[in-house]
Amino acid sequence: MRGKLVTALAALLPLVAPLGLPVSAIGADLTPAGLWQAVDDDTKQPSGWFLITNRDGVYTGIIAKMFLKPGENPNVVCDQCKDDRYNHPWLGLEIIRGMRQEEADKYGGGTILDPRDGKVYHAILKVSPDGQTLIVRGYLGIELLGKNQYWSRLPDSAYSMLDPSINPNAAVKRAPAAASSAHKSELPRPQNAVRQ
Repeated sequence: MRGKLVTALAALLPLVAPLGLPVSAIGADLTPAGLWQAVDDDTKQPSGWFLITNRDGVYTGIIAKMFLKPGENPNVVCDQCKDDRYNHPWLGLEIIRGMRQEEADKYGGGTILDPRDGKVYHAILKVSPDGQTLIVRGYLGIELLGKNQYWSRLPDSAYSMLDPSINPNAAVKRAPAAASSAHKSELPRPQNAVRQ
């Protein structure tokens, strides 16, 4: 009996797993938490990296790295924002707010900010079956009146390329005079935003 069940499950596996996906990826992490790269539609070059974190089931996202064109201001601020983000530097700016899981691979109920014009849109985040692509949809009113962007998940090694001020994995540095050799205390280990 047990042998027949295993055989039946093995036969059904290709039907429930996406084609071309390794068996180890079937339980892939379908969370939007992580580091993502957006690509410019015209140039096909990276346009930005975005770090999405989960705090008690609420997902938020910041601009983690900017890819500037020659002559662009590296210290640009959100001077068009109408809320608490007004005049906040783009690097580290929280552009995704209030996203919650609605389905296994879909997150909604929040907003996304376009820092170029300060407009805030309703948003949907949908994770691909392999967990490597995030469909980011901003819209007005109803989902049909929106636009998709496709972001690619970056490997954990990419965190080392982030500015330490926004890198959740940055090493905690101890001030030289902060601890005496007689009273050494262990520093807290940094938490990985991807694995919360």
